[in-house]
Amino acid sequence: MKNTIHTYILPAILSATLITTSCSHFEEMNIDPNNIDVVVPNSLMNPLLYDMGTFSSNRNYDFTWQLMQVGFPYPATATGVHRYDITPTAGNGTWNKGYTWLRSISEMEEAAINKEQPIYLAVAKTLKAYSAGMLTDAFGDMPFGEAIKLDEGISTPKFDEQQEIYRVLIEGLEEANSIYASTDSEMSGGDILFGNSGANNENISPKEKWRKFNNSLLMRLLLRTSKRTEIDSYNRLKEIMDAPDRYPVFNSNAEAAILKISGLSPFNYAWNRRQDYTLTITKAEFFVDMLNDYEDPRRPFFMSEANSIPPGTNLGYKGIPAAHDPAATFNFTPSIPNPDLMIPQNLGTVIHEIIMPYAEVEFIKSEVYLHFGDLENAEEAYKKGTIAGITQWVGISSPGETYFDNPLTAFNGTLERIMNQKYLALYMCDYQQWFEYRRTGFPVLPKTEHMLHGGEMPKRFMYHDRLSITNPENYKIASDKLEHGDSPLSRVWWEK
Repeated sequence: MKNTIHTYILPAILSATLITTSCSHFEEMNIDPNNIDVVVPNSLMNPLLYDMGTFSSNRNYDFTWQLMQVGFPYPATATGVHRYDITPTAGNGTWNKGYTWLRSISEMEEAAINKEQPIYLAVAKTLKAYSAGMLTDAFGDMPFGEAIKLDEGISTPKFDEQQEIYRVLIEGLEEANSIYASTDSEMSGGDILFGNSGANNENISPKEKWRKFNNSLLMRLLLRTSKRTEIDSYNRLKEIMDAPDRYPVFNSNAEAAILKISGLSPFNYAWNRRQDYTLTITKAEFFVDMLNDYEDPRRPFFMSEANSIPPGTNLGYKGIPAAHDPAATFNFTPSIPNPDLMIPQNLGTVIHEIIMPYAEVEFIKSEVYLHFGDLENAEEAYKKGTIAGITQWVGISSPGETYFDNPLTAFNGTLERIMNQKYLALYMCDYQQWFEYRRTGFPVLPKTEHMLHGGEMPKRFMYHDRLSITNPENYKIASDKLEHGDSPLSRVWWEK
């Protein structure tokens, strides 16, 4: 059987086939001893979920941080992502990873049908929406309906338009919600995301938590299309919010799609060594100043304090400007990431890897209420989202209502205020800060003359650099549809 988590799409036939390996420490997790040659759906879940959590943390750290002025490599004498230098191969890893996930999810769907386990068919639809949603938000149009179908003789899949991909994913989430609600099928085996019993003494089954994850993703996808008037996303979201029995969503951090990782094999931390998380990385001035202005309790968990040069004077939390002059020097040692957040000194200490946070749901609600002029409920959801974004991390206590005594954190009835806190809550969550900036323009990031493209935020990854060779006709059709061709400056459908 296939080792589903360490498979890679061959560049020669991207999104059509996979190559298998046998060296993964997850291999034993994918084998049912009673069905050696048959894939069972629950065997695919944990490797897939673990990979999603690890990828989410890594890509936020090494890509989104730079674009969204959270942190960046330092010294930074070359161009770099924080100066909007997006290379043609910058998205290759995301492309390969996303289609690897979709291949595993396809196997899960097939196995769920063969084994007559509808609960796992619903889970597969939920995970497909997460995976394909991230891919299309990062690239735009992409192979979808004909993807990963080499067994059916399709080695050069056509590119589906993003609006069609969204339609299919949203319909899939609606269908999955109905399956979760109606099936008597129960989940079996270990589930590293939601477990096999209610967490924190909650009387909520894993199936119900998966349903809440599913519907929370539905809210994410609908909100992403807020500029597309034909989708009528705000009204559709309001219908979901007004029907919690039909569309249950996350109501707490305990229900959120957050992996609890101990660092013990096979669930290692996303970074092998503490120094790998801090070496040559500094925190950006914009991010640090925002947290300072908010007197935010996350600061010591996110970063160290700065120091003078020569050392001796503590300067508090202090970053340096992203996209600064490559020749610039600074007379202090800036704050760097605190490794305890993601790689504790004591192996076995649980850390959180965020796939989708509860805070995001509350900020979606707040934006919808704001759209309809319901400021009271918008403020309530804003406060819930803000506190959830703070307390979703291990060891950070709620600051309570006093956090909102600050004029800069008090709800002021603007989308910018909501999005600033959403930006902080999406820390370490794959590309979501970038996607939301592209949708709303918030938070307002400072520009410098050292940014490429006149300081215009990149809108997408360029397609995998092998597609022009391996799938030239369909690649050209997709590229020609983009306003600037296969360029980081071409907007995807939901941005227009």
